[in-house]
Amino acid sequence: MSLIPSDWQALWLTLKLAAVTTALLALLAIPLAWWLANRSGPLRALLEVLLSLPLVLPPTVLGFYLLLFLAPQQPLGALWQQWFAAPLVFSFTGLVLASMLYSLPFMVQPLLAAFDQRALPLSQAAAGLGLPPLARLRFVLLPACRPALIAALSMTFAHTLGEFGVVLMIGGGIPGETQVVSVALYQHVESLDYGAANRLALVLMALSVLLLLCGRLWGGRFFAVTTPARKPAREVMP
Repeated sequence: MSLIPSDWQALWLTLKLAAVTTALLALLAIPLAWWLANRSGPLRALLEVLLSLPLVLPPTVLGFYLLLFLAPQQPLGALWQQWFAAPLVFSFTGLVLASMLYSLPFMVQPLLAAFDQRALPLSQAAAGLGLPPLARLRFVLLPACRPALIAALSMTFAHTLGEFGVVLMIGGGIPGETQVVSVALYQHVESLDYGAANRLALVLMALSVLLLLCGRLWGGRFFAVTTPARKPAREVMP
């Protein structure tokens, strides 16, 4: 199964987008999930609802408002254009921002669930030993929640691979710049080239399955390492 050069270019761009998005989201989502885990009340509930919106909103809705917000006529878009002499929309940077927003729940929710289960007792124990907040997060919570972190990273990467609506709205389909695999596949279908579309779809499916499988296996292995083994019960002699 061979891909044409433009499809290889789209695949490389998609992998690059997924890697950059996952790395930046990890830097943002880990402290955000930790902060939320140590909060309660209406503020946390409101923030969780806002963070979950990309899960229920149609991607085109999110992409449409991002397109308006990042346009050169808007303050952020105009400031970016002035500083870097390039627009945010229809650029790789715009794709990264859109992908970060769209994939944010896939990074935050597994971490928040893990922190909720373990954050309070572990934080209290570490605080009792005199560890500052950042040290507690780095040396206590993250190792204890390593399976959730691996799951969050793999899910975010895999989800970014398959993004379509939001990246199409904010980036279009410029070859070598914003044409990711999902957009290239759509363009093949539009031109009735079902053979090329099928090859791209199979590659995307194989990558997604491989990523999720690796995340599951590695997460389980790390979980087994970090969980102490049970001692066998002593046999009671009659």
